[in-house]
Amino acid sequence: MVRENLRATVFGFGGAVVVFALLFYFAGIEELLMTLRSADVNYLALVVVATLAWLAAWSLSLNTVLGVLGIDLSYVSSFLVFAGATFSNNITPFGQAGGEPVTAYLISRVANAEYERSLAAIASVDTLNFVPSISLALVGTGYFATEVALGTNRNLLAAIGAVVLLAVLVPSLIYVGWQRRYKLETRVVSALTPLIRSLAARLPRVSVPTSEGIERRTNGFFRAIERVAANPSGLALALGASATGWLCQMLALWLAFGAIGVDVRLSIALVVVPIAAIAGVTPLPGGAGGIETVLVILLLAAPLSPVTEPVAVAAVVIFRGAVYWVPTILGGIVVAWIGTGFGIEAGAE
Repeated sequence: MVRENLRATVFGFGGAVVVFALLFYFAGIEELLMTLRSADVNYLALVVVATLAWLAAWSLSLNTVLGVLGIDLSYVSSFLVFAGATFSNNITPFGQAGGEPVTAYLISRVANAEYERSLAAIASVDTLNFVPSISLALVGTGYFATEVALGTNRNLLAAIGAVVLLAVLVPSLIYVGWQRRYKLETRVVSALTPLIRSLAARLPRVSVPTSEGIERRTNGFFRAIERVAANPSGLALALGASATGWLCQMLALWLAFGAIGVDVRLSIALVVVPIAAIAGVTPLPGGAGGIETVLVILLLAAPLSPVTEPVAVAAVVIFRGAVYWVPTILGGIVVAWIGTGFGIEAGAE
C-alpha cells in the first residue's frame, strides 16, 4: 500500500513537471526568466510574510476547532501541526482529500487524541475554509464588475458563473447532508466496515478491527462534527480566522504582481485565488501545476492590459512559490521531527 502511494505521488509530480513545462513554454522561457530576475526583493519578502500570516490565521482556525472538541493543543503546536498538514496535502494527490488522513494522524500523535476526533477536526477546518473563499470571491466579483465591462470576457464570465453556482450548490449540499446526517452515518458505516476489515487483513502486524469497533469510531467522528456545528462562538472565530487567511493569500498574489512592477486591482485577486484553489482536487500533488494553470488562464481572461503571458506566469510562479514551498519545507521539517519520535509538546506555548 505504501508502495502504491509512493508510485501515485511520483506520477503526480511527474505530471506537475509536464504541466509546468508547457506553462513556461507558453509564456516564453527567456522573457519569463527576464521578468523573474527583475523582481523586487522587498516585495518578495512581503509575499513570504503574507504566506506566513495565512498559515498563522488558518492555524488559529484549527486551534479553535480543536478546543471545541476538547483537544488540548497550544497555538504554537497548532501552527506546527497545520504546517505539517499543509506538507501532507502538498505531496499527496488530490490535495486535502489525500492529506487529511495523514493530518489526523499528526494531530492524534501530538495531542494524544483519538484518531476519529482528530479527523473530524481537520475535516471541519477544511469545510469551514471553503465558506469564506466563495463569499470573498462573490465580493470580488461584484466590485470587479463595477470597474470593468465583463460582457466581452467569456472565460471570466464562465469563472464568475462557477463561483455563483458553487455559492448556491455547496451550502445546499451541506444543509441537506446535515439534515440527513444519521442516514448518511449508517451508510458510511455499512460501506466502510467491509473495506476496512479487508484492508486490515492484508496488512502485516495490523489486527482486523471488529464491526462494532468500526461503528463506534465512525459514530465518534460524526459526534465530533456535531459538537463543532453546535458551537456558534467557535464557528464564528474559526470562520473569521479562515477569512483572514484567504485575504492574506489574495494579498500575496497582489504583492507578487508588485514584485515585478505591475499594478493590478486587488479585486481580481479576490476572484481568481478561490477559483484556482478548486484545482487542488486534481491528481497532481497539492494541485501543483493545475492551480497555476487556472490562475494564469483567469488572469489573462481578465481585462488587465499590463498582464501579458510572461507577466501572468511570473506573478503566479512567485505567488505559488511562496504559498506552496514555504509550508511544504516548514511542514516537512515538522513531520520529520515527529517521525523521529521527538514530537511536539501539546501544551507548550
